Formats: sequence, structure tokens, C-alpha cells
Amino acid sequence: MPSVAQSHPPSGPSAPLDNPISSTNASSPTPFHVAIIGGGITGINLALGLEHRGVLYTIYERSPGFREIGAGIGFSPNAEEAMKLLNPEVYHAYKRTANPNGEDKFQWINGLNDELLYSLPVGKDGFLGCRRSEILEEWGKLVPPEKIKFNKTVETVLEPGDEGYNPDEDAKGKILLKFTDGTVDTADIVIGCDGIRSKLRNHVQSHLYPSSSSGPGRAVAKAGYTHKFCYRALVPMSRAVEAVGQYRCSTRFMYNGPGAHIITYPIGNNSVLNMLAVISDPNEWPDEKRHVLPGNKEDIRQAFKGWHPTAEKLAELFPEQNEGGDGPIVKWGIFDTYDFPLPQYYAGRVAVAGDAAHATGPHLGAGGGLGIEDALVLAELLGKVPELQGSNLQAREVDTEMILERVLYVYNDFRYARTQKVVAWTRDAVDLFQWKDERVAKDGKKFGKLVKKKFHHVWFDLDLQEMMNWNMPKGMLEMAVLEVALAPTVKGAREFLGIGSGSDGSDEDAEW
Repeated sequence: MPSVAQSHPPSGPSAPLDNPISSTNASSPTPFHVAIIGGGITGINLALGLEHRGVLYTIYERSPGFREIGAGIGFSPNAEEAMKLLNPEVYHAYKRTANPNGEDKFQWINGLNDELLYSLPVGKDGFLGCRRSEILEEWGKLVPPEKIKFNKTVETVLEPGDEGYNPDEDAKGKILLKFTDGTVDTADIVIGCDGIRSKLRNHVQSHLYPSSSSGPGRAVAKAGYTHKFCYRALVPMSRAVEAVGQYRCSTRFMYNGPGAHIITYPIGNNSVLNMLAVISDPNEWPDEKRHVLPGNKEDIRQAFKGWHPTAEKLAELFPEQNEGGDGPIVKWGIFDTYDFPLPQYYAGRVAVAGDAAHATGPHLGAGGGLGIEDALVLAELLGKVPELQGSNLQAREVDTEMILERVLYVYNDFRYARTQKVVAWTRDAVDLFQWKDERVAKDGKKFGKLVKKKFHHVWFDLDLQEMMNWNMPKGMLEMAVLEVALAPTVKGAREFLGIGSGSDGSDEDAEW
């Protein structure tokens, strides 16, 4: 799996630079505009983070309104902390829709004998579940209507220097967004939050490797099939309780076994049991362009046949028909970017975030939370741009476009290693849940040790509050911009001293 060098944050709690880019002759900040492509969990959280910091933005969403599938979702403690720091209203909206825990635990059950394998405390009111559609609707109410454009599908993104770049006179230097309806908008920076089949991911890759999007050692970055598919269901609580009892419907349970697992938890103020059945599949996915296909309840019955009656009863709760009742239940292919990752999450002034950058399976409950973490880092960095614009950077010939590109450099530096690890850990987790190594998976102590480690890394190991308190995004951004600002001086000094231009790979400018 590729990795990129991580730059070092400023040392010490505040790590101020001794005002290396400040001046009493500072110029006024130039307004800049952020285009957010996609109004899902990552896109809408980024928008609300920018709204909270007074940064101009527009969301472009291809659907006629905010929408998500009706299934449930839970957010980790890290994700909740990110919501609070991003915009307190984001967190309050989440809490309004979240279902209270029956017990503040995540419990794993041996699906063959119905015995408890391991119980993981999640903290007071931790990892609450809610309906995806309800939380997105609540967040959507917080976005001023004039800052979102629906029914907008991006066809092409063109940056200065791209073939076909032909802006109007007053849009020179801007990024052009061409939509399938024939309209064109402009932006100073573009963040692709357009999901697992991201068009902006393709843009980033093509600009990292302009001569060829593939070739030796350069596989096309995309989401690949994990050889797992899932079925989702929202079951009326009365039916669920009748099948497996009140306690098993009161909090979060996972039933593990060979080649499959089921996870259940209550949502909708305990009116509905959210259910997800994940099944291993030795075959290839039949249509990579469509991740949701007509399914068959018989898949579920066969996957859990011979398991303990509790698991078999849960399998029977899945419906035969889809939510509309006009066809069979649908199955969802589980895709991720583990096999075909981007080498970095930006090129120029275009970046990707959330599933567009690092799509992962649902097995660690991390995908949506990672997108919110991305949104927080981007919002913090973009919120610092006016301070740098107001410095004497212009005297050093560092313009807003260069600052914005450096924002994405630092964003990538913050996020790449952690997000790629979570994609890999999620693969490890599903192997554990589906008994790839039965000696470990069926042993409560061994299983618990591994599960606790994986979930702790994802849920607790990133101290977002400390990061914001240390002002690391600003410090790192100042250092990154200063590197560019001083580049001509460094180059002149090297020429004067007869030092080479970095043909040995050591030149800092080569990175920029």
C-alpha cells in the first residue's frame, strides 16, 4: 500500500513562528470560494464547518435534494468530537436524531452457539445509532438554501493549464466546473465529496500522472470489490422483539460466524431495529458501475443456515421485497479503495475527501466518521487562509492560489496515513468477524484483545481537541506556505554556492 511522507507539526503547544509572514503593511484578504462536490455526510459537514468559520462555499449535489438510504448509521467518539469542533450545531443536530443506547456496550455473539464472545464499553452514550436519512435532513436544515445547488452533476473540472481551459476574462485563474446541464461555474478550490464512485478522484489521478492515468506501477485509483456483499433492513421493533426478545433489541449486537455476520441496533427512538447482514462472496461483482443490485432473501437464509436459532430468526426478519415493495430486496456490493488507492488526496487546487478519497467497508463503523474528520481538518485549514492572505505574502509573490494549494498539501499530510490504515484495519476486522482464523475468532480473550485494539485506534486514538488547541493546522500551513515564499531565496542561495538543483532527490522544491 502506498504511503507519503508525513511532515512534522510544529513542536510545543502553540508552536508559533516568530511572525515570519506577518507585516504591518499587510494587505486585505481576498475572498475565495470553495466548491464542494457532493452533499452527503462529508460534503454537508464540510459546508457547515466553513459556514461556522465564515468561508464562502457552494455545495453542488446531483440529486434533487439531500438524501441518503434509509438504513442506520453510528458515529464513533472521534466523529462526535469532530462534530463539536467543526460546528456545535452539527453535534446538536446529531444528538436530536440519535437513538439512546440500552447499554453503553458493543457486544459480539458467537452465532453458532449464541454465547457472548466479548463486550466492549463505548463510553457514556457512545456510538449512538440513527437513520442516515434523518441525520442528513437535520444537517441540511443548517445550510443556507442559497449555498446549495441541487440537480448538478459535474461533467468536467478544468484547472489553469488544462486542455480546453477557456475562462471568461473575469474568471482567469479560477477552476471551471462544467455540469451535464450545460452550465458552468467557477471556484478557487474544489473539494470532491462525491462518494465511492467519485469523478473527482479520477481528476486528481489524471493530474498526478498527466501523461497516463495508468502504466507500470500506476494502477487506476478506484473502489474495488471486497468479495463481501450486504443486505440491509429496518424491522419494526415489535416484530424484532417477538423474534429474539427485548434485550437483544435494546443495544448493539454482532453475531459472528463462518463467512458471514449480522449486526443489529435500535434506531428511531427504539421503534425500529436496524439490521445489516454481511456475506462473503468468492465471485466477482457482476457490474462495477452499479454497486446495488436486485438480491434474493435466499442468500441470507443460506448464509446463516445451521447457526443458532437466534441468528436464523434474525435472518428471517429480512424482507423478501425492497422498501418500495415493487421488487426483490436489494443487495449492496461492499467496495473499498484498499487495492487501488490514490497516492495522495489532491492535485493542484482539487482534492477529495470521505469515500471519494478512502472508501472503506462498514465493519469498524468508521466510514462516515472519517469523512467528518476530513471535513474538520479542511475547514480549520481553509479558515486560516485569510490570516495568511493578510500578511506580506504578496510581497513574496505567494498568491491566494498558492496558499490554497498548500492547504491541500497540509490536509493530505494530516489525513493520508490514518485513513489508509483504517481502510486496511477494516479488512482485518471483517476477517476476524467471519472466522478466517477460527482459533482466534472463537476464543473470547484473543478475539477481545484484537477487537479492542482495532476499535480503539479508530474511535479514540486521534486527539482532535488537542490538535485544535495546539493550532497545528495553522502552524503547519504557515510552515508550508513559508517554504514556498522562501523558495526563490533558497534557489538563489544554492546557485550562488554552486549547490545542485536536487538531482539526488534531496531538493525540497522537487516536492512542491
